[in-house]
Amino acid sequence: MDKKVYSTDGKELRTITLDDKVFGLPINEDVIYYAINNELANKRVGTACTKDRSEVHGSNAKPYNQKGTGNARRGDKKSPITVGGGTIFGPKPRDFSYAIPKKAKRLAMKSILSLQAQSDRLTVVEDFTVESGKTKDLVKILNNFAKDERTVLILKDDDAKIKQAARNIKNLSFLSYNRLRAHDLFYGRKIIVLEGAVKNLSDFYAKEEEAK
Repeated sequence: MDKKVYSTDGKELRTITLDDKVFGLPINEDVIYYAINNELANKRVGTACTKDRSEVHGSNAKPYNQKGTGNARRGDKKSPITVGGGTIFGPKPRDFSYAIPKKAKRLAMKSILSLQAQSDRLTVVEDFTVESGKTKDLVKILNNFAKDERTVLILKDDDAKIKQAARNIKNLSFLSYNRLRAHDLFYGRKIIVLEGAVKNLSDFYAKEEEAK
């Protein structure tokens, strides 16, 4: 698959060939679903906690006699049927995280990259950095490709200057080529990939598979 490479000004520079093993695969919707669900589950804090009747503060004594009052037969005030009583089968702190196979996660990333490339949401831009580290300088570049859209910027390395400039930009996620997130990639309306990151993605996802 061929894609045009754009300058930071939005002008066409040249054409680059994307590796079909990463950007030209059939879309596997099932594995994308599993990868996104896995990421969302791993982000859950799991701190919700309720008290059962053994943990509620109160007396263990019966509120009135068993017989002779005309009321129902009942136990202490901590009963779940009483206002302020314990909760039946309420949530307790737990760990929601789990792991999926590495091959499934890698296939999900390649499927999403292929989906975005084939739907023309993916744009390749020449390598650049933001020497000033200022948000306004990065916004000026991004406005040539996306405006008020959920945007993902894939970096060729851990560029501290770009990350510093990108922290305060609304609807922008910045990812390194070797630490992609399925949720961000899938729901991104515009995927901007640095030219150097295209090669790194091919090396990381395609050539490593061949080595195995």
